[in-house]
Amino acid sequence: MNPIFRGSIKKGKLILDDPAKYLVHLASFEDKRIELVLRKKQSQRSINQNNYYWGVVVRILADFCGYTDDEMHQALKIEFLSTKIADDKGLMKVGSTAKLNTDEFVQYTNKIVRWAAETYGVYIPDPHEVG
Repeated sequence: MNPIFRGSIKKGKLILDDPAKYLVHLASFEDKRIELVLRKKQSQRSINQNNYYWGVVVRILADFCGYTDDEMHQALKIEFLSTKIADDKGLMKVGSTAKLNTDEFVQYTNKIVRWAAETYGVYIPDPHEVG
């Protein structure tokens, strides 16, 4: 896995959060062709989103299905974050909720809430309905 170096741009210059770590990594590419990707940092899901997901969405569905919270979390990832691997074996790759940004996480939880209601008649309150 490729490391991610974070920082900001100030007056057209790159200011890294950990320049020493970057320089060590950079040295490993001496005399090699490289590819550099620069993008705006995406916000990861918030603490409130995480609390709502685990404390409301997962908890209600785990109770309904008779699963532990972790079992329910795994089942939801399989159901909503799986993609078929491009081969003839039919294997699936299960995504990670930790890699979802705030907007993607809202979409993920909204799909689960809709699915729970349509498939099982299970009502999961919206975040603003829980205190």
